[in-house]
Amino acid sequence: MFNASLRSQGSRLLLLVALLGFLMVGCAQPSASLTDPGASTETTETTTAAETGTITAQSSNPMSELPRLEGPATVVMTVKGEPITIAIDGDAAPITAGNFVDLVQRGVYDGLMFHRVVTQPEPFVAQGGDPQGKDPNFPESRLGTGNFVNPDTGKPRYIPLEITPAGASEPLYSKTFPDARISGPPALPHTRGAIAMARSQMPDSASSQFYFALADLAFLDGNYAVFGYVTEGMDVVDSIAQGDRIESAIVTAGAENLKQP
Repeated sequence: MFNASLRSQGSRLLLLVALLGFLMVGCAQPSASLTDPGASTETTETTTAAETGTITAQSSNPMSELPRLEGPATVVMTVKGEPITIAIDGDAAPITAGNFVDLVQRGVYDGLMFHRVVTQPEPFVAQGGDPQGKDPNFPESRLGTGNFVNPDTGKPRYIPLEITPAGASEPLYSKTFPDARISGPPALPHTRGAIAMARSQMPDSASSQFYFALADLAFLDGNYAVFGYVTEGMDVVDSIAQGDRIESAIVTAGAENLKQP
């Protein structure tokens, strides 16, 4: 009985480790990106930063230079001809939410693929948002390595890890809850229907890739930044398969709350 229990716990731990790998953007695999002659400049730069640990959202994109959402907004994303309504929380996640709403307004997500969808052995996430997916000739197997490149600067935009502890008036930046020794829950937990930012192993490496939580994922709380929730169309989210594309994403309310630097 004891050995069987240990085997069960070990199997669950391995499963969680495998699932977490799906939330990592491509710069979490530095050797593959650096040795691939077809790797983009943006991927190589991000990978080098992930290896050395020298790049953060603060050093490459000061928070004063990032869009902020000061209040709520609503985004409607269309997949397979069906709408998904997302309530974006700019109060608990102003920079993360501002980045997403700004990218929606720029049309960055239109036409992009959900390149990682995990539903077995149990529902986990549907992840998309790699801008490289707009190139029809870009290999699908390499999606997940890209970031949003600001056309004004020609450089990738990264945002800091931003998680507000429940009951706190300000977000925690650039640290996970375990690193900051915070034991309580976040204000925006990973309940089913949450939308959050994917990132590499570096806390401040999120850019454009996001994921929908297909189930309650409490073990991700305090480690990844949730910035909103699906309020309508969760059945559409559940039906997303790997390879499906975002037909469009538009801000239907709260656009006036987006403040540009």
